[in-house]
Amino acid sequence: MSTFGAASAGNTNPNPNNSFEVAQPPSDSISSLCFSPKANHLVATSWDNQVRCWEIMRSGNALASTPKASISHDQPVLCAAWKDDGTTVFSGGCDKQVKMWPLLAGGQAVTVAMHDAPVKEVAWIPEMNLLVSGSWDKTLKYWDTRQPNPVHTQQLPDRCYALTVRHPLMVVGTADRNLIVFNLQNPQSNTRG
Repeated sequence: MSTFGAASAGNTNPNPNNSFEVAQPPSDSISSLCFSPKANHLVATSWDNQVRCWEIMRSGNALASTPKASISHDQPVLCAAWKDDGTTVFSGGCDKQVKMWPLLAGGQAVTVAMHDAPVKEVAWIPEMNLLVSGSWDKTLKYWDTRQPNPVHTQQLPDRCYALTVRHPLMVVGTADRNLIVFNLQNPQSNTRG
């Protein structure tokens, strides 16, 4: 079995993939990573209460990073997701809120969603023009970011630990080892596995 970046016998290059560490990395554990769907912008969330963005660029034969911006939450940040147009980042965490950050416009982050426990997952659903947030309060909430209240709340059997969307399907992993598949075209129907 081979590993990426491992030096093979006789290979004197200790970094054959030109790997590098980003400039100004988080000061605590990283909880999530996501690339912009439109540019080489990387967002990382961290247990140091920060959401950071870097631009990743090629510099000759190597890669380089430039810190672009950051925002703070009141407590550790657990998740982030980009809006499909690559202009906005959503982040959620232990402060029980989801912030919307108009990153490319240089705007201030605003709270667009709230839960009763930490927010573990967020995803933008472009086909519905909605944000979905999954929390340790055992709910999924769907948000029109222009309104203060969720447009729909879905009870879960346990805390949300993982979530992924490929419209029309959304799969949620919960603390009780369930994977729940939601048909977003009919939110009332779901399958547990």
